[in-house]
Amino acid sequence: MEFKLEGNDPGSKARAGEITTDHGKIQTPIFMPVGTAGTVKGVHQRELKDDIKAEIILGNTYHLYLRPGLDILKTAGGLHKFNGWDKPILTDSGGYQVYSLSGRRKIKEDGVTFKSHIDGSSHHFTPEYAMDIQRVIGADIIMAFDECTPYPCEYGYAKQSMEMTHRWLKRCCDRFDSTDGHYGYKQTLFPIVQGSVYDDLRKQSAEFIASMDREGNAIGGLSVGEPAEDMYKHTEIVCDILPQSKPRYLMGVGTPVNILECIALGVDMFDCVMPTRNARNGMIFTSEGFINMKNRKWANDHSVLDPNGTSYVDNFYTKAYVRHLLHSKEILGAQICSIHNLSFYLWLVTEARKHILAGDFADWKKKMVVKLATRL
Repeated sequence: MEFKLEGNDPGSKARAGEITTDHGKIQTPIFMPVGTAGTVKGVHQRELKDDIKAEIILGNTYHLYLRPGLDILKTAGGLHKFNGWDKPILTDSGGYQVYSLSGRRKIKEDGVTFKSHIDGSSHHFTPEYAMDIQRVIGADIIMAFDECTPYPCEYGYAKQSMEMTHRWLKRCCDRFDSTDGHYGYKQTLFPIVQGSVYDDLRKQSAEFIASMDREGNAIGGLSVGEPAEDMYKHTEIVCDILPQSKPRYLMGVGTPVNILECIALGVDMFDCVMPTRNARNGMIFTSEGFINMKNRKWANDHSVLDPNGTSYVDNFYTKAYVRHLLHSKEILGAQICSIHNLSFYLWLVTEARKHILAGDFADWKKKMVVKLATRL
């Protein structure tokens, strides 16, 4: 993987760049749609590629490991062949499930034992096995195995967890560097900064991760319930330490406002389930603010979803029609909202990139965050 920095905004720490992988190029800043089980819910690969303009999508190691399983993925030739997506893919390591499945796992120095949410069967993930699994899945960018601590989290636990995550990272690097991919293209390993909301721990972790000198770096353990101000503070602390010459990925963030604020702090890559999860519940994001499409006020509104045409569905569907579909529990309603939201997120980061390269991102961002935070 290669990263080329193409421009910096003079009024902020925002930057524009380009990542090159064996499955294609990614222009940053970028938002990555989440495809937990090998699919972005309710969206065809053709729509992702041609209409939404996604340049990279995510897969979830834990879920893909359980279903369809490693044997099927390997026989298929990896996730790209299995799901028909020929652009870059990133996989998390299963580390997030250490956080989200706290009632179904046990953590020890060696690794984490999970109870499957499907059938209750027991599975043991070590840092080494997380690398082996992601080799089989075949993502272009794979994540180190870590523990994502909850919020709030006591200092002592956060420190202990961070130190274990660092030890696990060394084991991940050793395993990754001593093995090869299965499908004839290169994979890249990103370490993950942890440290909860403690300044000194975040600095220690960022310095340790930077010292590992991998091709890119990630920031984890944020957007887990802490106030937005804490998220921004610790994102800035970490970005100021991680090398300028490598992409920075803020995991699991977030709202359109979060994304613009964190771009301004120096983040290059984002992912979040919010655009599709909220879409299925009738919330859409637009360039003028966010909308609950189920509200009665839209029942006879025959205007397009976004007047600025941030998605191709704006050419076909009105607010009244989409509200009708949602209230009728038609699958198409959730699908239209999902396509719209993902298109909007990709439109947003593309516009951010344009303004970074033009040198007026900071001024544009100030105006946009006011609009984006408005409930219509």
